[in-house]
Amino acid sequence: MRGLSVANFEEIEEARKLLGLGEYATLKQIKQAYRRMAIQHHPDKAGNGAQAEEMMKQLNAAYKLLTDYCASFSYSFREEDVARIYPYDEYLRKSRHGWFEGI
Repeated sequence: MRGLSVANFEEIEEARKLLGLGEYATLKQIKQAYRRMAIQHHPDKAGNGAQAEEMMKQLNAAYKLLTDYCASFSYSFREEDVARIYPYDEYLRKSRHGWFEGI
C-alpha cells in the first residue's frame, strides 16, 4: 500500500481483505476488525518477532487507509437519500402519519 492521500481501488481492496472485511463495512466494523487482528498479531502476543512486527505495520497501514477513506467520504443528508438508506424508518413514519392519505 502506498502512502498517498487518495487511495485507489486496489489499495482499498487489499486493506479490507487484510482486515478480513467484506465488501460493505461500517466504520465500527472496520475498528472491530482492526482490533481483533491487532490483538492476534501483536508482537508481544504472537511471539514471532520480525514477522509479527511486519504484520502490525501492514495492519496499521490498512486501518489508516480505510479510516482516512471513510473520513473523506461525502455523506448526503437530503431527505430522499436518508429515506433510501433507511427504508424501514420511512415505513414506520408512513404507518404513523397518514398511511391512507391520498386514497
